[in-house]
Formats: sequence, C-alpha cells, structure tokens
Amino acid sequence: MTPALRPGTAILLAGVAAGVGDTLLAMAMHGVGPAVVYRAVAAGLIGRDAALGGGLATAGLGLLLHFFIATTAAACYVAASARVRALAAHAVPCGLAFGVAVYFFMKDVVVPLSAARPIGFTWAGLAGHAVLVGLPIAVIARRAVTSTP
Repeated sequence: MTPALRPGTAILLAGVAAGVGDTLLAMAMHGVGPAVVYRAVAAGLIGRDAALGGGLATAGLGLLLHFFIATTAAACYVAASARVRALAAHAVPCGLAFGVAVYFFMKDVVVPLSAARPIGFTWAGLAGHAVLVGLPIAVIARRAVTSTP
C-alpha cells in the first residue's frame, strides 16, 4: 500500500513539479534558457528594463517568484482536493482543467497587474499549462488525500 503524502509534502512536490514543467514549457516555446525565463518572471516585479539588464541575481529572483507562484497554485489545489474529493477521484480531467484555469489566471490577472509585458493567447501555452502544470499538481495532490494498494 502506498501511503498518502502529508499535505505539506504534497504541496512542495507539486509546486516543484509544476514549476519545472512551466519552466520547460517556456524554454521550448521561446527557444531560450532558464535564466532568460526567470529574468522574464522577475520583470513582473522589477520591470522589463531592469530584468533584461539583470544578471544571475535577477534570474534568482525570478526563480524564487516562479516557484512561489507554482507552489501557491499547488497549495490551492491540495487544499481544495481535501474538501472536494472529486478533485482527487478524477485527478486527470480535474488537473487538466486546473492547468487551463491557471493559464488564464496568469495571463489575464497576474501578468496585467504586474510590470511585465502582456502575453497573448497561445494554444501551446494553454495545452502546456494543462499537461505540465495542472496535471502534475492534481496527481500529486491525489496522494495527499488517498492511499493506494
């Protein structure tokens, strides 16, 4: 029998999985390395010019912010799945839907409220968030509320 994960452990694992998945998605979509991805994330806080001119410290800030956001999304899903058992029972479709919701929340709420440059809709971004962000969060969150033989 596989024991259930503690909620805190599930949140951290899901946050790391989603953060890595989203980083890989951004790298693939834009043909850049991780430092560029993380500087772009930092631009939301410090502005585009400062982020583009920044070095490893700016990339480190972006990395911290990126994984904070991913872990916050994971915490929301883990907490919800503890109360709404259907989220754990149907982790794949619910996780894919959650990834789509995260995509639109980031694109239409978080980025416009930040100092980052607006981002347009892409099918690749939508599908990538469903598969690489929402799905791993949901599958890991399921382990926080269930155990399997």
